Amino acid sequence: MKRLTVLYDESCALCVRCRDWLLTQEAYVELELLACASDEAKQRYAGVPWLGEELVVVSDEGDVWAGAAAFLLCLWALVEWRPWSYRLSGPTFAPLAERFFHALSSKRRTIAAWITPDDCPGGSCRVRYAGGHYR
Repeated sequence: MKRLTVLYDESCALCVRCRDWLLTQEAYVELELLACASDEAKQRYAGVPWLGEELVVVSDEGDVWAGAAAFLLCLWALVEWRPWSYRLSGPTFAPLAERFFHALSSKRRTIAAWITPDDCPGGSCRVRYAGGHYR
């Protein structure tokens, strides 16, 4: 496996921050970060049932991971975080990691509002782009 495509929710400020963080990390494999609602994602991954509902990672070999498994695979791809991916996917911590990811994912818009309260008036998050413009 030489490349992973990470499909994230570009309308979620927390997801965009996670994408930005991933882009700053040294990786063992190439990471392509693709907005799940983009035309390209819809065209390439239309058959993925979780597209837009969960974090989804697709390998260059066609394997697909969603949710907590996709999160752990993102950690596995990163030089600094690979040891943690093994720890968190082992029998002791896997149930905890899965519960944590699902809790985070189900509350991601609320968490984003705490992180960037000006970007989430009324609980509806908007992503700020260069120049201070919102989408």
